[in-house]
Amino acid sequence: MEEVRRNSLQAWILAARPKTLAGAITPVMIGCALAYADGKFSWIPALICCLFAGLMQIAANFINDLFDFLKGTDREDRLGPERACAQGWISANAMKKGIFITVALACLIGCSLLLYGGWELILVGALCVLFAFLYTTGPYPLSYKGWGDVLVIVFFGFVPVGGTYYVQALNWTPDVTVASLVCGLIVDTLLVVNNYRDRDADRKSGKKTVVVRFGEPFGRYFYLLLGIIAAWLCFWFLFSGHLYATLLPQFYLFFHIRTWRKMVQIHSGKKLNSILGETSRNMLFMGILLSIGLIING
Repeated sequence: MEEVRRNSLQAWILAARPKTLAGAITPVMIGCALAYADGKFSWIPALICCLFAGLMQIAANFINDLFDFLKGTDREDRLGPERACAQGWISANAMKKGIFITVALACLIGCSLLLYGGWELILVGALCVLFAFLYTTGPYPLSYKGWGDVLVIVFFGFVPVGGTYYVQALNWTPDVTVASLVCGLIVDTLLVVNNYRDRDADRKSGKKTVVVRFGEPFGRYFYLLLGIIAAWLCFWFLFSGHLYATLLPQFYLFFHIRTWRKMVQIHSGKKLNSILGETSRNMLFMGILLSIGLIING
């Protein structure tokens, strides 16, 4: 990569990691599709949810960048994408200011959702901010203790899918619960690929992800099962009359299994970054398929 000027706009864009935004937007898209299917869709709260999710994703990226650097987790032999603080592109003090500004903007935008939902949204927003920090920081950093997958399912599944639906419909249905779980599982495939790739480095740095705790074979099949379970959960939608929301997501399995086979063949090293890209594409594809299925039947 060409030299990046310290604290430049390019450095901040790289630190924001735009490619990860698909993981923030996909749950909002599914929540909007659920609202549309129930005749409750509204553009303004949908856009606000999208902005809030995007800003919180960027804030989380900044937080992870800074505190993984401070903990010494981002070593020279890092296999994943380069991190801004570790590379010296952004100073630690500048990153702290960036985190504050991004979180403040997210909170400001999120507060406008109070016009559409109840005061309980303040608690939800506060938990989003709190766990963005607790994921990497504090006396018990959750991602270092093997809780990352649970947090992904909650904060990339139930919170954004259910929250997006709730501010438009002021309700919660069984379909929302299932769609939230489906979304959380497919987003978690991204985390599993990251942890599978970094398993040796994580072991050295004391980061006890589920792949480190249970071993490479577990990580390999855990990734496969996440996608299969997510697709099969969509058969639930037959009970609520959403035929296409059941059938279309099954096409995701073809791409998911093909990517898994490549992951098994590569096994280790930087080449697994290509699997990360394919997994992100598959996740977005699944989100689109489920959303289209819900909208068609809506």
